[in-house]
Amino acid sequence: MELPRIDVAPLLDDPRSSDADRVAAQLDKACRELGFFTIVEPELTGSLLPVLDREARRFFAEPDEVKADIAMARAGSAWRGWFPVDGELTSGRPDHKEGIYFGRNHTPDHPGVVAGTPLHGANLYPAKPPGLRAAVDAWMDRATEIGLAVMRGLARGLGLEADWFDRNLIDEPTVLFRIFHYPAGHGDGWGVGAHSDYGLLTLLAQDDCGGLQVREPNGDAWIDVPGDPSLIVCNLGDMLERLTEGRYRSTLHRVRNISGRSRLSFPLFLDPAWTATVPTVPLEGTPPAADVDRRWDGADVQTWEGVYGDYLTAKVSKVFPDLFAEVASGSGSEDVIETIS
Repeated sequence: MELPRIDVAPLLDDPRSSDADRVAAQLDKACRELGFFTIVEPELTGSLLPVLDREARRFFAEPDEVKADIAMARAGSAWRGWFPVDGELTSGRPDHKEGIYFGRNHTPDHPGVVAGTPLHGANLYPAKPPGLRAAVDAWMDRATEIGLAVMRGLARGLGLEADWFDRNLIDEPTVLFRIFHYPAGHGDGWGVGAHSDYGLLTLLAQDDCGGLQVREPNGDAWIDVPGDPSLIVCNLGDMLERLTEGRYRSTLHRVRNISGRSRLSFPLFLDPAWTATVPTVPLEGTPPAADVDRRWDGADVQTWEGVYGDYLTAKVSKVFPDLFAEVASGSGSEDVIETIS
């Protein structure tokens, strides 16, 4: 099984055109069958990715004490900055990677910053290399634009108005961007354990090392996703599976870095607005039965109700439990974990 390859240019030109309808049908098929697909986007992969890759490699080549100038602890509850190898957990197990967290740059007077809301704040950019900041900002702007266009295509594929998600869920989307570095020969080759993503849509760029694996939806085999910097790998998150009552798949995936080389990946997560309550899409027909036993975390996403920001805070707190305990002390945020996890 291979990931479908889809040219999303018509969605950028006119999301209501007949060409866009054709693309929407391709997206709908991929989301129902696998929950993973690749897209062609020349500006991202042709002009922006080479610069981003170069600047990221320069950063990760620095000693840890230099990278620690933008350590995540310096950003507090904003959860921005660098973490070291084995500093992030998946299912309670350290991931064999280091990385940098970015998000939307919130000014000091942003209501979320004033209120001390988790994941709200300013990005931390390194002094070395100086070019990383511009590369990250350009990538986030374009990738977000592409992600919003794909969401309009998914709306059309579901038989909704193209702007359904814009109006109901992502009028002010939560956008998170990560740069991950998997060192060569570290540990047993496991980069990230099996998991699914939390939000709506992930757009992933990667180098040519490979290592990403996707589990077949109706079996236990794993599909190797070739490392191809000319394509953007897209997958759906748990909230889109919940929105569609399981018609669209949030598929299990993992990373094994066994190439013998250092691997870089660049995932951008397009999520619901922080204050959004996630509705159920008005769709015809009977949805598939929930299969909680196949979930990596044993959770039934269809039963979740609440505000997306609380959901995301609870999830991220388990990725960095020590940091969360440090910044949440006395804030009452610990209660979010108990009620959502």
